[in-house]
Amino acid sequence: MPDANDMDLVREFARDNSEAAFTELVRRHLNLVYSVARRCTGNDGDAHDVTQAVFIILARKAAGLREKTLLTGWLYETTRFTAARLLRTNARRHAREQEAYMQSTLNEADTAAVWEKLSPHLEAAMGKLNAADRALLVLRFYENKSGPEAAALLGIREDAAHKRVTRAIEKLRKFFAQRGVTLSGAAIAGAVSANSVQAAPVALVKTISAIAVAKGAAAGASTLILAKGTLNLMAWAKIKTTALIGTAIILAAGVTAITVDDSLWDFNSYNLDKTPAGIVIIRPTHFTGGGQGGVPSMLGKIGGENTSFLNVVCDAYGISGYRIIFDAPMPEGRFDYAVTTTNQPEEKLQDEIKRQFGLVAHREIRETKVLLLKTNFSNSSKMKLSAVTNGSFGVSPSQLIFTNQPISLLREYLEVWAYRKPVLDQTDLAGRYDFVLDWPKPMGYVGEKGQVVLKESLINQLGLELVPTNMPVEMLVVEKVK
Repeated sequence: MPDANDMDLVREFARDNSEAAFTELVRRHLNLVYSVARRCTGNDGDAHDVTQAVFIILARKAAGLREKTLLTGWLYETTRFTAARLLRTNARRHAREQEAYMQSTLNEADTAAVWEKLSPHLEAAMGKLNAADRALLVLRFYENKSGPEAAALLGIREDAAHKRVTRAIEKLRKFFAQRGVTLSGAAIAGAVSANSVQAAPVALVKTISAIAVAKGAAAGASTLILAKGTLNLMAWAKIKTTALIGTAIILAAGVTAITVDDSLWDFNSYNLDKTPAGIVIIRPTHFTGGGQGGVPSMLGKIGGENTSFLNVVCDAYGISGYRIIFDAPMPEGRFDYAVTTTNQPEEKLQDEIKRQFGLVAHREIRETKVLLLKTNFSNSSKMKLSAVTNGSFGVSPSQLIFTNQPISLLREYLEVWAYRKPVLDQTDLAGRYDFVLDWPKPMGYVGEKGQVVLKESLINQLGLELVPTNMPVEMLVVEKVK
């Protein structure tokens, strides 16, 4: 098996659900994925989540990968998009925050010093290259393949590979020069080759393989949300950049008419942010099968395919579906929607909802059925403040495992996965905690019986309780235009 090529292992896993094949894939590529994730996110905890999500995505998409897929390049691209998804969700832009740090000339003779200032921005610079050049540089300087090896893997001539590497390195050099950092191409190549891939924690191989083989069934909620979001993003980014000949003309204020057909909904992980700007569309779907909603791009473009109208509203107003009230009938059926402008896309989607359906929304305090998460004082001593610095969140087949996490994460999980109604935190528990909670169905809606078990777990294991009540809560109210 160690001698098998990557796609043989992918096919074996897709065909037989072979944990051994998948573990070998993780062993081969873990360090690459972890290192890119670590640089993109800037901390170990987020890098762990991104790495786990990437391999869950690989497990779920293994059967659909083409025969000639270069897995190294695919993993690199997927890691970048997954990290971007995480950064957007958490409103962190580590690379931008570090930009001022690069406003000096690096000492080319000191590779460590070059790398220290170059590394926070390496993935942003790589993002300026096209996918083919990125794949080539990943092979040459991340995986340290020789020129002939990289050329063979990409199916191009060695001299062509050499020219492309030279051009790509020159683009990186100009990228850094624009930020006040003067480097030669040789200095960049040397620093990246020597430092770009570092060892991931050893325990990740076993943990990630077990979780990913199960398609994420034992992963944490945050990791699954991240994986799902990235899968949606990868599906969305298949938008074609060529002129579309089709069935509808989209007119937006101040923009030229754009023709749209089903190619608009043919997404992959590369092209969403290259989509022509100005598309604002909601239409009844004629697609079948599973749908997806809430798909963002790194530039903020949004949309979904074959999804409920509720998801369209969630995307337009940035709110959980469990905190939306329809005072007007909600349109029936399934919809496709897309907003490809990066200037206030949510407002554009709101305007289109108003134009097509005559619906608007506002936030309003309403009397609503809620669950109050409170401290049960007889058991409160079971909540212990975390003594570690890096946070993580995962699941086993019947438990939630929190490390250095705020109570707000538990509250969110209870609202979205367990009870599907607003859950309000009234514990007054500040800080971050370590705890394990027995959960009857960690990766899905627990149902009424599961809610009974969960209530007992909260009291007995954490000293917390859920109290049902009616109370005023801010909700999004959707109504007809008056």
